[in-house]
Formats: sequence, structure tokens, C-alpha cells
Amino acid sequence: MSQTPFPPRRRDGQRQLLVADDDPSTRQFLAGALASHGYQVAVAADGEEALAMARTVRFDALLLDCRMPRAGAIDVLSTLRRETGAASHEATALATSAEVPASLRTALLEAGFAGVIEKPCRVASLVDALAATLGVGDAMRILDDDAGLTAAGDPQTMQALRQLLRAELTELSVALAALATDPAELVERLHRLRSACGFCGAVRLGAQAKVLQGHARETRAVVPDALARFRAELEATRTALDAGSPSLR
Repeated sequence: MSQTPFPPRRRDGQRQLLVADDDPSTRQFLAGALASHGYQVAVAADGEEALAMARTVRFDALLLDCRMPRAGAIDVLSTLRRETGAASHEATALATSAEVPASLRTALLEAGFAGVIEKPCRVASLVDALAATLGVGDAMRILDDDAGLTAAGDPQTMQALRQLLRAELTELSVALAALATDPAELVERLHRLRSACGFCGAVRLGAQAKVLQGHARETRAVVPDALARFRAELEATRTALDAGSPSLR
């Protein structure tokens, strides 16, 4: 199992994560679950230990407990974002907490967290959250032809649906700034978009839409960082749709 108090040298293609939690059982569960899915995991028992490790190791993502001794999740991330020389200064961050009232969720998202995971959580939900928030550079294909064919039934139908999705994304790209001021309408648009993504095999965009939809629904606001990640994936998907699928030509 790739789980250590302090991580060894990064292996090619393997994501490196930091799990920080003061509860030993939770640390073991989170680290073990992520290691079993191919992540290289380091652990920290409190906020100061997490901060010290993140200053010297470039992690791809940080899972930070909200109420750790000697610095909670917000304190750790705020310090890292201020310290431009820290190795994990720009790392994606997810917060974990046993209780997530709306006020805390809003504060976490405003502090720069990409998402919030409520404990206890299912392994599948944890892995999905990481896949959705690690961004455009994630190994998941922008357009998954196999998933699209399974949903649409045949190549011709899938290609026709992808053309409709391309038009929808062009319109949404223009409307996104206005929708950011109307969270309720944004939630509805993203609901429709997720369905279209499913039929077209646009897996990554569907995941980012789910994350942004959850933020907007739960906080009744649109967090700029979440909106920026969604827009980046939207534009990447438009480019992929323009290029088409060589295997289906």
C-alpha cells in the first residue's frame, strides 16, 4: 500500500495526496481507500504537521480536516495560498468534516476549497470527488467514446447528440457570467447539461458540472474558483468536440 508518514519520490503518473486528520481511524480509512485506488498517500496528524509537509512536498491534492489541533483546514490552506514558495501553494484542496452546516461550507468554498466531504463517506464518493476536482489535467478522457456509445446506442446517434452538446456549450459559455448571479437558474442549467454529457460521453465535464451544481445548490452562491474550473473544462470539451473522435470517422 502506497501510504507513508512522509512520501517517497513521486512515481511516474501517480497522483500524490496528503491526508490530514487528527483521528487515527479516519486517517487510516481515508489513506487506505485512496491508496487502493492508485494514489500515493502521505498522512499528517494535525494542522502544523500538514502545513510543514505541504511546504516541502508538491502534492496534487490535500484532504484537510476542518477541526484539527494546531490549525484547522482553513488555517492550513490560507497559509499555503499566501506562501508562494510553498511546494503545494497551488494544490487542489478538499475539506473533510463530520458536520457541515451551510455557514461552514460557504466559508470553506470562499477560502479556496474545491469541495467538502462529509464524514463518514463512501469510498466511491471520495474517489469521485477527487476525480472531479483534480481538474483538466486529470487522466480521464475528455470524451469517452465507449461511455457515449453505451448511452446513445450507436455512433450516428452519439455524433448527432455531440453536435447538439457543442451548440449548448457555445451558448452556455456566453451565458455563464449572468448565470453566476442566479444560482437557482444555474443549478437547473447544470442539471440539463449533466444529462447531455452522459449521452455524449463527456465524463469530465459532467463531473465538473456536478461539483458546481452542488456548490450552488448548497450555498446559494457561486464560488469563483469552482466556476473557473467548470469554465476551463467546458472550453476543453468544446475543443474536443470540434476535433471529433478519430475512431468514429
